Amino acid sequence: MTSQESPYHFLETPASATRGNVTAHVTDVLRQAIVTLELKPGEVIDKGALCERLGVSRFPVSEALARLQGEGLVDILPQRGSIVSLVRIADVLEYMVIRKALESEAVRIVVNNNTPELVETLKRNLSYQRAAAEIGDRAGFHQRDLEFHDILFAAMAFTRIKAVIENARANLDRARWLIISPRRLETSLSEHLSIFKAIDAGDAPGAEAAMRAHVDSVMAELLTFARAHPDLFADGERLAAVDDLQSFPFG
Repeated sequence: MTSQESPYHFLETPASATRGNVTAHVTDVLRQAIVTLELKPGEVIDKGALCERLGVSRFPVSEALARLQGEGLVDILPQRGSIVSLVRIADVLEYMVIRKALESEAVRIVVNNNTPELVETLKRNLSYQRAAAEIGDRAGFHQRDLEFHDILFAAMAFTRIKAVIENARANLDRARWLIISPRRLETSLSEHLSIFKAIDAGDAPGAEAAMRAHVDSVMAELLTFARAHPDLFADGERLAAVDDLQSFPFG
């Protein structure tokens, strides 16, 4: 099988990888492919084809899959191989609740410790977001979206809070990729602008409310999408049977 014929032609092959970082590279490449849905929920993973495409032995691939299993991105089934895990909307919503609590508090603290440098950094980021949204660059916008939130956490200088968010990010980002559309890009940009304007104005309650509204908006869209596409979710059938989406899975 040539690289052109590989089912994993979209994976980046390492230009040069030392023995010590091969597993880390394979893990990063597979995580990115899963999060961006190039490897789709429920897809069977062909380890042999992965090894051939990435030019590595089976050991780093097996180790990478084990790490991704720990992150909830891969299911390893005895005697059956590995598959990309289905998204669990209940987990995603729990992560979103964590983010809502932490990020609304983050912007309140940031407003009280605002600096001209922070304002300029956020302005620059928002200009990049706008440019990506205008040309429909989903990947570019997603990256700038992540950076927008990272800027706020960096301004807090609370590394433990950032670590909690990072731990929840992979599965959350995968779910968010499912709903990225031109309309969602424009909506997220507008919501980010509202957060920024409140920060720039020194309005802590307004910034907190804008952040909570942003997270709620994403949560609502994820729930609607999950109900329309239950096959992509491990708990899709349960979600489809819920009358009041706002109560799932907490009511």
